[in-house]
Amino acid sequence: MKLILLQKVTNLGGLGDTVDVKPGYGRNFLVPQGKAVPATAANLAEFEAKRAEYEAKAAASLSAANGRLAKLADVSISISANASPEGKLFGSVGPREIATALSKQLGVEFHKSEVVMGEGPLRNVGEFEVHVHLHADVNSTVKVVIVPEHA
Repeated sequence: MKLILLQKVTNLGGLGDTVDVKPGYGRNFLVPQGKAVPATAANLAEFEAKRAEYEAKAAASLSAANGRLAKLADVSISISANASPEGKLFGSVGPREIATALSKQLGVEFHKSEVVMGEGPLRNVGEFEVHVHLHADVNSTVKVVIVPEHA
C-alpha cells in the first residue's frame, strides 16, 4: 500500500515521503491517526499545495517537544505505592502513573503513550530509568523513584 506521510514517523520516513507499507499498518494505524494519506494523484497534488502548512505544523510540534524536553532535564519523580516489607509492590507502576506524576510535578501535560517502558510495568521499590518519547526526534530519560506507602 503506497502512502504519503503527513508527518515524520519513526523508522518509516519523514514529511512528504512516499512509502510502501503493509495494508493493515496503513489502513488501521497511519491513515486513521492522520499520519498519512493514500498516494493518489489527487492527494499528491493536494499535499504539494499544502506542503508549507504541513512543514510549519511539523516545526511547531518539534519546538513544543523541545520545550517540554527542557523541563525534563534532571527531573526525578517520586511515586508512593503500597508495598510488602520485602519491597515488592502490591500491584504495579505503569505509564499512566508516571505520566500523571510528571504532569503534576512539572505543570506540563504528558500522555501515557509518551512513556516507554520496554520491560513492562515496575513491580518493586527502588530507582528506575524510564524513557520518554516526546516526538519522533525528541527522547529523554527520567528517573523514577518508587517508595513504599506507610499507612
